[in-house]
Amino acid sequence: MTNQWKLKEIVLMAVLGVVFGIIYLGFFLIGQGFRNVLAPFGLGQFGYEIIFGIWFIVSIIAAYIIRKPGVAFTSELIAGVVQVLLGTTAGPQLILSAAIQGAGAELAFALTRWKDYRLRILVFAGMGAAIFSFVWNLYSAGNIALAPWLLTSMLVVRLISGALLAGVLGKWMSDQLAKTGVLRGYALGKERRKQREKGAI
Repeated sequence: MTNQWKLKEIVLMAVLGVVFGIIYLGFFLIGQGFRNVLAPFGLGQFGYEIIFGIWFIVSIIAAYIIRKPGVAFTSELIAGVVQVLLGTTAGPQLILSAAIQGAGAELAFALTRWKDYRLRILVFAGMGAAIFSFVWNLYSAGNIALAPWLLTSMLVVRLISGALLAGVLGKWMSDQLAKTGVLRGYALGKERRKQREKGAI
């Protein structure tokens, strides 16, 4: 299988990036809502952490469907650019944050030479994005000034969120989409077709 992107794969990455860029913007409001609820208990910092994994999901979905080098990184970057173009309050810096998150997810696939897309790798990709983004936020968001126990707790929550909301949920959403047949021209769709053919033998 060639690693060169086909036009339809580029189009799919663009579409996913735009769709999830819009979804990501909506989750900023949800995160703020959680933060407001948790703030009176001194847990406001966790308002975004518990849903942070949702901001990595497009990288997992795109990579799982297309299965080529650079897809996780590029799709996440596109989503970041879309958010900035739509006027996110985070500003242009969000593009860099998206690139860092995408790089964290991409690393998990790179370690398998882009050949393994089982659930555990998707989970690792979500956790990789969580780690990369967490280190970046230590300085970009000034989190380095927080107490060590709080930072540790935030990291654990973000890792779990990345594993579940990006890895597990991302795989489930992709599999459901594949069942409709719309992905038959992509790597995931072809894999599903081969599995069905083997089952029919």
